[in-house]
Amino acid sequence: MSKGVAPLMISNLALLIASCSAVAAPAPPVTRAPTSAGPAQGGESTALTVYNQGFAVVRESFPLELQAGLNEIRRSGTTAQLEPDSVIFRDPTGAAAFRVLEQSYRNDPVSQGLLLSMFEGQEIDFQRELQGLGITIVRGRILRSGYDATQARNGNYYSQQQPLIEVAGRLQFQLPGVPLFPSLGNDAILQPTLSWRVDSPAAARFQAELAYVTAGLSWKADYNLVAPAAGDIVDLVGWITVDNQSGKRFDEARMKLMAGDVNKIQPQNMRGKLGMMPMAAMERDGSAVVTEKSFDEYHLYTLANPTTIRDGETKQVEFVRAAGVTARRLFVYDGAAQGQFWFSDAANQEPGYGTQSQKKVWVMREFQNSEANRLGMPLPKGRLRFYQRDDDAQLEFLGENEIDHTPKDELVRVYVGNSFDLVGERSRTDFKIDSRGRWMDESFEVTLRNHKREPAIVRVVEHLYRWTNWQIVKPTQEWKKKDAQTIEFDVAVPADGEMKVAYTVHYSW
Repeated sequence: MSKGVAPLMISNLALLIASCSAVAAPAPPVTRAPTSAGPAQGGESTALTVYNQGFAVVRESFPLELQAGLNEIRRSGTTAQLEPDSVIFRDPTGAAAFRVLEQSYRNDPVSQGLLLSMFEGQEIDFQRELQGLGITIVRGRILRSGYDATQARNGNYYSQQQPLIEVAGRLQFQLPGVPLFPSLGNDAILQPTLSWRVDSPAAARFQAELAYVTAGLSWKADYNLVAPAAGDIVDLVGWITVDNQSGKRFDEARMKLMAGDVNKIQPQNMRGKLGMMPMAAMERDGSAVVTEKSFDEYHLYTLANPTTIRDGETKQVEFVRAAGVTARRLFVYDGAAQGQFWFSDAANQEPGYGTQSQKKVWVMREFQNSEANRLGMPLPKGRLRFYQRDDDAQLEFLGENEIDHTPKDELVRVYVGNSFDLVGERSRTDFKIDSRGRWMDESFEVTLRNHKREPAIVRVVEHLYRWTNWQIVKPTQEWKKKDAQTIEFDVAVPADGEMKVAYTVHYSW
């Protein structure tokens, strides 16, 4: 790794589900029945592995004591978007030979709406205060609660309805007062809860492990690049942004972030759901807050310190910082306005196919993700923003785009906008076709105008869309073959001047 990149301290990582490397943290209580004893040895810990596809694996370790025979275990405070069929509950050492007979997941914490739905069809008391009359009690029958469950059932969401209450033989679409409910006993829950019925052949004390997949957690990378008033040397800072919409707060959790295209089956119906940087060189300081390593076919980033992330919170952590990165500006003119080309008889026989033109010259930025360019680490997909300092030292935003997962030593090239002072025009100057002889000649001319005070090199991209067998004849400038149907010209356009590029392509089939 080059000196321009923040240090990466490699840590030992265990298997994704089987490990639980974390610090002690408070967690919800576990209840046991039919008997209870002193707590098992060990503390509580939480670890997360968050994927950039919008889900996470939660791992919790907690002390558990089992008695011989049947045990009822309840673990409250799970996420509100837990996938019940992903749950792993076990003794990681294998010493406790218990058997899980039943597992239940409830995500219906007690609320006024839930209780109204539980008493639909029944009469309850409503308390209301009338001005000058004090507090009175009204008896009413709940015909419809209007409760809107926030959880999807079978991939479908149910819309909110108004409550419908019968009072003294009349119907009303609002509550007649504050509902007063009878006691629910021990069956009510205040948080999403997992519970198990466990059969243990003998009494046991051990550190239990709970792991599950949940939606509602995601992460992405954001990159800020700052360039000076002139030149192609930039400073780069990368941020990891973690978003928690899972319905659970995680306290002092060890967090890992998985980068890569991990396959995950998605339900059919789903709801939709940085600043100035110094220009001086940034050396390694031995205090990396994020480490990175290859993991199977993906890359795993580990936060060095435990972190607390609340439900509904977005948290950012810097994971890469580099100075002196060469990010070259590139002007590209792709004059053919056709969005997609294909080989067919229509393309051969239609004289006007692919001759439309557009005038915009693109501004691209590219840099090599290599140690020689003071980078050289896997860059997870994310948004890349470019800033440039003005003469008064203020930063101005120049454009942004998305990059895909990029391994080390690969080229990063992004489109950031269109040039104001560079204009291109593309026109066809000749067209000949001999269907019996199975050949076609087509000639084009590209005109580039530069209204800048300095010269510019513009890369002209031409698509040879008529057929796969082609030959360039009569080019006015040197060209290079980009792929099977694309050629490029690098054209030097003088300041406040104009340059033309012409060529003929001969097709045969």
